[in-house]
Amino acid sequence: MLTLRSGLTRALAARTLTPQVYSSFSTGPRQYDGTFYEFRTYYLKPSKMNEFLENFKKNAHLRTAYSELIGYWSVEFGGRMNKAFHIWKYDNFAHRIEVRKALAKDKEWQEQFLIPNLALMDKQESEIAYLVPWCKLEKPPKEGVYELVTFQMKPGGPALWGDTFKRAINAHVNLGYSKLIGVFHTEYGALNRVHVLWWNESADSRAAGRHLAHEDPRVVAAVRECVNYLVSQQNMLLIPTSFSPLK
Repeated sequence: MLTLRSGLTRALAARTLTPQVYSSFSTGPRQYDGTFYEFRTYYLKPSKMNEFLENFKKNAHLRTAYSELIGYWSVEFGGRMNKAFHIWKYDNFAHRIEVRKALAKDKEWQEQFLIPNLALMDKQESEIAYLVPWCKLEKPPKEGVYELVTFQMKPGGPALWGDTFKRAINAHVNLGYSKLIGVFHTEYGALNRVHVLWWNESADSRAAGRHLAHEDPRVVAAVRECVNYLVSQQNMLLIPTSFSPLK
């Protein structure tokens, strides 16, 4: 298995693709980059959450040998409990296909993690999203908690609401109470959906910052403009696991 994984790693590093896969949309100028992120959500049986996370921790190296793990969290607040949420990075769709094929052939991964842990899950969900070109993926200054805010926008795409959405996000960034980690626009899943990932030192510091934002006229003005294009929004408070790259 080590030979297989190392061979795949070398092949991926040397890979040239024809044709190159590009993002067909963006929030702002068109993004000429095939890199995308897969958002995966696992719904675990209530009594099996800790067991599942511990099992992945033991075997994480088997999975990360093939593609980059951005972050792995448990859901503390927001929606159904006992959820594991994780983000994976891929160079393009051909990269993901190669990774999935290699994992299917990796007996160590299949036998030590995948097959024994399938029984612990009730449901799995996957979305594909691009990082918008006016935002790069950031890292937090220290350990903390994360908030994933999901905005369902009106049909029409960024050509309709992209500029106002960007202004609303930047208005919050400029206050400095929370650090922006990334802004992602879906390619597969619910369309016209934008995920915004924030870092906060704690849930209390996040709450204090939100109170300040609600009283700031610059934020209020930017948000008031953006909500004209908003259908719905929801959020989750995420706690990073011990093996998550984003802490």
